[in-house]
Amino acid sequence: MKIHTLQRVQTLDYPIDEVFEFFRSPENLSRITPPWLNFRILTPLPLEMQRGTLIDYTVNWLGIPVRWTTMIASYNPPHRFIDQQLVGPYSFWYHIHTFIEKSRKTEMHDEVRYVLPLGIVGEAVHTWIVRRQLDRIFDYREIAVRQQFPEREIVTKHVHSEQEEVV
Repeated sequence: MKIHTLQRVQTLDYPIDEVFEFFRSPENLSRITPPWLNFRILTPLPLEMQRGTLIDYTVNWLGIPVRWTTMIASYNPPHRFIDQQLVGPYSFWYHIHTFIEKSRKTEMHDEVRYVLPLGIVGEAVHTWIVRRQLDRIFDYREIAVRQQFPEREIVTKHVHSEQEEVV
């Protein structure tokens, strides 16, 4: 059994409370999940995120509709939460979301640890398909998150004043 790890870091020009507020709402997952996954939450909404919260949904995994259940294994707002697959396509899935405030910006870390089923066959599928699919999902997510939290422009005004000299 090989544990694979996917890691991503994204810095957003927003305070940690604003960023965490968005991610603490499971309803927002559909905004940052690629449409080709056909992501659908089955658990009645709204959901309150807390340790032990269960979320049932379906996704298209390798083109096949799959039911997926995750549990919030740890919840420490606004710094971290962890979702863990209970039912789904992986033998093991553990997604750590970490938020670090740095100079009124938020550095967002995703670390996913996962194991594929089917032993050697699963590993072959990982190399050729699964890893690429996960990279595409997280590439899409990075762009979608950037759309939710666009870069703020720093506007610098140069004010020139002229003084009249009174004689």
